[in-house]
Amino acid sequence: MLTTKKERKFTEAIELQIGLRDYDPEKDKRFTGSIRLPLAPKPNMTVAIIGSAAHCMQAQKDGIPCIDEDGLKKFNKDKKLIKKWAKPFDCLIASESLMKKIPRLLGNVLVKIGKFPIMMAESETPV
Repeated sequence: MLTTKKERKFTEAIELQIGLRDYDPEKDKRFTGSIRLPLAPKPNMTVAIIGSAAHCMQAQKDGIPCIDEDGLKKFNKDKKLIKKWAKPFDCLIASESLMKKIPRLLGNVLVKIGKFPIMMAESETPV
């Protein structure tokens, strides 16, 4: 008996979880990093860069929306302005140098709306 596969009308994804014995993630921070995939898993994802001057220049050259530290200071912890700015983006990416400054400049608004940025190393390019 032959069976035919039903065509799926969504993008299929695979999630991988690995369990390590005798490893305490609180004490050992050995396994941190990211891998760049050859194909984008979410091609329609909108991203904004919260970056240093170098990252903002690279992002503007590539046509990616970006904001620097001075732009964050202009929000003046106004929750409505921050939400309005962050709403159109699916994901935010921040430079490593600005990650610790973001809660001080914006408060906890990004955490509450579920858009706290992902860290990007200073040596990485935004694209």
